[in-house]
This record gives sequence, C-alpha cells and structure tokens, in this order.
Amino acid sequence: MRTFVHGGAVWGVACPRRPSRVAGVTMAGFGVGDLDALRMVPHPAVTLLLDFGAGSPVIDCAAGRQQRGSMVAGPGLGSGGAVRARGENLQCVQVRLSPVIARAVLGTSPADLDGAVVSLADLWGREASQIREQLGDVSSWQDRFALTDALLARRHEAGPPVDPEVAWAWQRILSSRGRARVDGLAAEVGWSRKRLWSRFRSQLGLPPKRAVKLVRFDHAAHRLVAGEGAAQVAADAGYADQSHLHRDVMELTGATPATLADEPFLAVDDIAWPNRSTPTQPDAARDLRLDRRPEV
Repeated sequence: MRTFVHGGAVWGVACPRRPSRVAGVTMAGFGVGDLDALRMVPHPAVTLLLDFGAGSPVIDCAAGRQQRGSMVAGPGLGSGGAVRARGENLQCVQVRLSPVIARAVLGTSPADLDGAVVSLADLWGREASQIREQLGDVSSWQDRFALTDALLARRHEAGPPVDPEVAWAWQRILSSRGRARVDGLAAEVGWSRKRLWSRFRSQLGLPPKRAVKLVRFDHAAHRLVAGEGAAQVAADAGYADQSHLHRDVMELTGATPATLADEPFLAVDDIAWPNRSTPTQPDAARDLRLDRRPEV
C-alpha cells in the first residue's frame, strides 16, 4: 500500500497485482482516516464502492440528498461540482466498470440509475451486506481484490451483454479519447441514428454525445493535473479553443481548469490507476478498421 498526502488528508492506496479477469473492470483500495468534502470529478465509468471499514463513506449530493455505505453511481458522477465525499476511518474497494459491462455486473442498466448515487443494497439485496462482511474478514488487500474480482466475474457471466454495435461505438469513442465524430457512429455500424442513440442510452446509461464529452474531458483533466498548459491541452484534446475547454470543465466540475489541476480526486489517479486503458495516441480511432465492426 502506498501513501498519498493531499492537504490534511493522508490516504493509503492499494492496487491489484493482477488485472481483472473481466475486461472493463479496474479497481483500487483506499484507507482514509479523515476525509473532508472531497469533490467528486466526473469519470466515464460506472463507479462501484464497496465499503467494509469501521466508518461509512457519505456522499453528499445536490438538493441535500445523501447516500451512505456501499453504493453505485452511473457515468459522470459529480457533474456540476455539487457532489462531495466525506467520512472517517474509511476502508473501501472502489471499482470502475466500463459502461459496456455494467449492466451485466449490476443486474440493471446504468440508465436506471438516472444519474443518482444508489445504495448497493437496493440493487443486490443481502449480497451487498455479505460482500461487506467477506471483505472485512480477509486481512490483505490482494485477497480483497481477488474476492471482489470473483464476485464481479460471476455476476458478469450471468448477466446480459450489450448489443455488439453499442459496444463497438463505445470503444470507438474511448479509443479516440472523445474525438470520434458522433454523427458518423451510426453509419459506421450500419444502424439508423435514432436506433443507435436509443440503444446506447438505454444500455450504457448516457447518450453518445455525452459519452464523447466525458471521455474527452477525462483525458484533458489528467493532462492538466500533469502540469500541461490549458491552451496546449485544449488544442491536443480536440476542443475548439481554450474557451471551449474552460466551459466544459466549469460545466462538469464547477471549477476552472487551473483549480481542477489540484483536485485530489484526480491527483490520486496515477497511484490508484497507474495504467489507465486510454490509448497512447490521440488519433487511435483512425486506426480502427471498418471491417472489424459488428455484423448487423
């Protein structure tokens, strides 16, 4: 376990030694003695939080709503900058699920979450309390990761897959780092625009245009955290100009690009998720061959 210090908070951060057996699953372990109002920054994944410590995480959402304990949230959690996490003596496994596999793992479409943070017990019933007990009973983080991975693999195998056309469109967006032409996705899979938009939204929990915005923002945000200038990030990430980047960052986080660069939620990522799955070349989507698209 590594230590991450930001302001007055000291975090213990653990990473699995092996990748998940399920493609689209990444996870990290966190132990925090005193977490005070951590701003949640939107991410293009479904977030699954499995707590087992002496304390319980609290998510403060807009309009005074709260969620405690193990929970799940759809892609884009934290949009607008109104969502904060806090708590004392926290221990948890945080899982990021690709929207493509989230429906199978969760047992419900991310669209049914409707942008809210939902108690895991509401989705999984007694299984949510059972996994909490099991995580608390084992003594090492690697055992906790293995236990979590076995649970996710079992649920994924039993759950329904998304349409291959939807999965292909998501991968196109992801591999291009949000620079794919949304209007061209339907033509590339041989569907009507209306059909792709409807299936994409119902199965992944967000429309293609929103997916593009989140993926592009996530790439830009991590480059800002790495110390790159906003003008260069805007140009390389596919924004029309620096003002466009500024507007998107404000819309998604309620912060300016300069402020966002110091957010601990993002700063800890290079420790917790050192091998993010985004491609190394910004224009990787250009290399996708059309004869790889799914048959219709």
